[in-house]
Amino acid sequence: MQQATISPQDSLVIAVLAAVIAVGLTLTTPTVGIQAIMGLLIVLTAFTSVSAALYLLIASMLLSPEVAIGRIEGRGVGGRELSFRMDDILLVIIGFSWLVKNIVYRELALFRETPLNRPIAVYMVICVVSTLVGVLNGHVRPMTGFFFVLKYFEYFFVFFMVVNHVRSQQQVVGLVVALLTVGLIVSLYAISQIPSGQRASAPFEGEIGEPNTLGGYLVFLLAIMTGLLLHVQFGPIRVALLVLGGFAVLALMATLSRSSYLAGVVLLMAVGLTQWRRPRVLTVLLVIIALVPLLAPANVKQRVNETFFGRQYGGEIKVGNVGLDLSTTERLKSWAYVLKDWVHDPILGRGITGYAWADAQYVKIIGETGLAGLGAFGFIIYRLWRCARESFLSQTDSFAKGLAHGFLLALVAMLAHGIGANTFIIIRIMEPFWLCAGLVMLLPTLSTQADPSVKPQEAV
Repeated sequence: MQQATISPQDSLVIAVLAAVIAVGLTLTTPTVGIQAIMGLLIVLTAFTSVSAALYLLIASMLLSPEVAIGRIEGRGVGGRELSFRMDDILLVIIGFSWLVKNIVYRELALFRETPLNRPIAVYMVICVVSTLVGVLNGHVRPMTGFFFVLKYFEYFFVFFMVVNHVRSQQQVVGLVVALLTVGLIVSLYAISQIPSGQRASAPFEGEIGEPNTLGGYLVFLLAIMTGLLLHVQFGPIRVALLVLGGFAVLALMATLSRSSYLAGVVLLMAVGLTQWRRPRVLTVLLVIIALVPLLAPANVKQRVNETFFGRQYGGEIKVGNVGLDLSTTERLKSWAYVLKDWVHDPILGRGITGYAWADAQYVKIIGETGLAGLGAFGFIIYRLWRCARESFLSQTDSFAKGLAHGFLLALVAMLAHGIGANTFIIIRIMEPFWLCAGLVMLLPTLSTQADPSVKPQEAV
């Protein structure tokens, strides 16, 4: 048996960490010492096994506490909190470990080349430039803008972590299973809130939850599960997906999130458009569409109806003879505030956090980063769609094909969700979104590596 050896670089890192732990424990209280040791264990985990770090990150996406550290005020319908969560800290630790590892092992590439690298880089540059201009013009507070720009970029880091460290389809399956397992836990937690009469929200969101965020997350998972159901033929897996999907639908109804309901409807429409040649699927789809209005709880029906037929308090916007409810009216007014001032900064907008609130992704993008940011965002979405579609068409493995199909459905659904929410900057939606984006991006490469019959020149 070959004996394992430790390289000089690893020995140096272990020695330094041991010295830090020894000195630190003598200077701190037991509680702080335990916290420091836990942090160092996470660092060691990230340094020695990025795969393990990815699983930790998936567990923390929806199951980690959120701590508000400040609040910024802006025009529109109020302000917005600046908060940190465990996955924020975990991403910083993993990122630092990643950089150190690249310094120690110089043969490792920092960023693997993908079709999304340039669109993401362009969007990041525009965000930075528009925010700097916003600071100079007095629209953005420097520290607030700095932290929010970092949070925007955090989601892309998840993508780069995945594409740089996932090397096999087994890893893809394991990460997706972990993601769906967390989804099951979150769905059950949301369902447990139904007896309280309150709108369901994700765990650890404090006294005031964010049902819209949970709804978008659940629609995303439902899209992934739908894609897998359409292609995976193994009975036990299909049963597990159906059960999990049932829990997710119940939890989605409990959010009473109209933006999420809209995204769910768009998801069903997308499934119908992509499966019109499969009569059995279309039949099931039509049955679901017919039963949902009949079986939906009374509070869900009321939530949908009150958008157009709710109580009028005065001042609501009217579409023809139909008066929109107060919530929808305030949302539309917040859009008008942003668009009214956008004409004064049409190219670069007012910078990240130049507007603290605009409850629609596209209005927020154009208000903060102008037409340049909106164009760069559209470039990213276009590349995502094209790459996911190419990945879907190239797959022969049912699980991989289902994952790619599910992501395509999820992309369409999230674009719909963004009409009534800041979907593409919400960490609890974007972390699983970019995780799956990275996995789907890798699928053609992993398929080529796994198939010995494919010649190198055919894989290019």
